[in-house]
Amino acid sequence: MQLLRRFWDVAASLDPAARDLDEGTRFPICQLKPLVDLFREVGLRDIRCEAIEIPTEFSSFDDYWRPFLGGTGPAPSYVSSLAADRREALATELRKALPTSSDRSIQLMARAWAVRGTRGPRVIDVAST
Repeated sequence: MQLLRRFWDVAASLDPAARDLDEGTRFPICQLKPLVDLFREVGLRDIRCEAIEIPTEFSSFDDYWRPFLGGTGPAPSYVSSLAADRREALATELRKALPTSSDRSIQLMARAWAVRGTRGPRVIDVAST
């Protein structure tokens, strides 16, 4: 999700310890190859994995930033752990890093993965003599 990717990239540039909290690092399963590999490992076949991308629009930086101030979830918890000056520095750098349109809106993409696999009839190898 670009909204979190942008956040963690900026946070880690200001505080290397933030890398350990980054969901992109902590949850590598949320990518095409690891998902397909997992489905294959549990015996599924005919696996299809597709990204579902959803445009995510924020009317302003404040619209984007406000959810990070709630304290719930890894990114908001990280923000709430910061001293006020460090929180403001993060907001300032994040504002610079986000793609902002002339109307001050911020257009990002969110992604979910859809994965499908099938279990077929068991194939049993039988040796005849």
